[in-house]
Amino acid sequence: MIKSFRESLSLLATRRFGTFWFASLLSSIGTWAQQVAEPWLLLTLGASSFLIGLDTFAMNAPVWLLTLVGGALADRSDRRRVIALFQSIQMLCPVAIVVLLATGRIRPWTIIVLSVVVGVTDALSMPSFQSIVPSLVSRRDIGRGLALNSTQFNLSRILGPSIAGVLIAAWGAVACFVVSALSYLPFIGVALWILPRRVAVPPRADPPSRGHPFADFRTILRQPHVRGALLTVLATSVLCGPLVTFSSVLVKDAFHGDARQFSMALAAFGIGGLLGATGLLGVSPGADPRRLSSTFALAYGVVLVLTAVSPWFWAMPPLLVLAGISMTVSNTAANSLLQATAGPGRLGQTVSLYMLAMRGGISFGALLTGALAGVLGVRHALLLDGVLAVAVQAVLSRTFRGRR
Repeated sequence: MIKSFRESLSLLATRRFGTFWFASLLSSIGTWAQQVAEPWLLLTLGASSFLIGLDTFAMNAPVWLLTLVGGALADRSDRRRVIALFQSIQMLCPVAIVVLLATGRIRPWTIIVLSVVVGVTDALSMPSFQSIVPSLVSRRDIGRGLALNSTQFNLSRILGPSIAGVLIAAWGAVACFVVSALSYLPFIGVALWILPRRVAVPPRADPPSRGHPFADFRTILRQPHVRGALLTVLATSVLCGPLVTFSSVLVKDAFHGDARQFSMALAAFGIGGLLGATGLLGVSPGADPRRLSSTFALAYGVVLVLTAVSPWFWAMPPLLVLAGISMTVSNTAANSLLQATAGPGRLGQTVSLYMLAMRGGISFGALLTGALAGVLGVRHALLLDGVLAVAVQAVLSRTFRGRR
């Protein structure tokens, strides 16, 4: 295990992967600072639980329509330019919020409209971003590269909310959006400088289907292990993803907390994600990703139930640590399985299906849970999600882990 851990960390010393990792960390810190400020800003503007869910839906729903297009772009275009173009457009959204806040013209609907823009650019660029790792490391190290990438993302979940809590207390939410806008710059520069250019893909034994540009998706989905991984990620996103989305409502309405307690809760989730990603660095490349994904997806549902019924705020951070561990291990294991087995000409499309399951599931779960929270209350809505998650993942676990 120690040897595997050291070999994983050695990837950070490589020029391409190490530079990509650190630039991604800075970008993710800015993103998570905005993720803390945005729902809190909506709440201070008088937004309801439904509008909080609608904002998350607006940011994630475009993947249902556009992520397959993004997957095709990742396989057919220069991924560096795809990332740089759409990330540049996305950077304008926090800039717009800063201007609206400074002029006193900010409204809940303007934030939701800008979330749609973020969702569209994410859907078109994330398959290119997610499929970069296999081009920076050897095939044997894909799982470790993805685990390290998950490590930086979850480290940012700790640093971003912690920074946001201080910024909101000192200067208000506007400071978080300024940090978010600035964090795009190093990543866009790295995308153009360090990431590999598109190279010609060698001929495949199974040539791509002629005619429709998305015909290869049918071939990918015929593989049982792909379907099992995608269904596990989809169920986790729909039923357990709302825990993070509605943490702000839970803190404010159920525990009567403030922005610092909310940032503490998100940081706890990030600590769990970091622990889960770090643990994956020590896992042998020969470990069964099916078992890891299924086991921790089931655990995530159990943690959601416990969080929903807990009457004390002090129990929320440690439970969110467990939630972060469970989500990270489950999703990263499923993602590494998908990318390690994808054909060279279908990597972007395989990743786009993963993004569709994860981000699309989050959008649907946020909208549904937001509507339920308006009727049942946030606790009962999350409790229902958790019970359903445990039942669904128990069924999927037997199917997914049974595939060989």
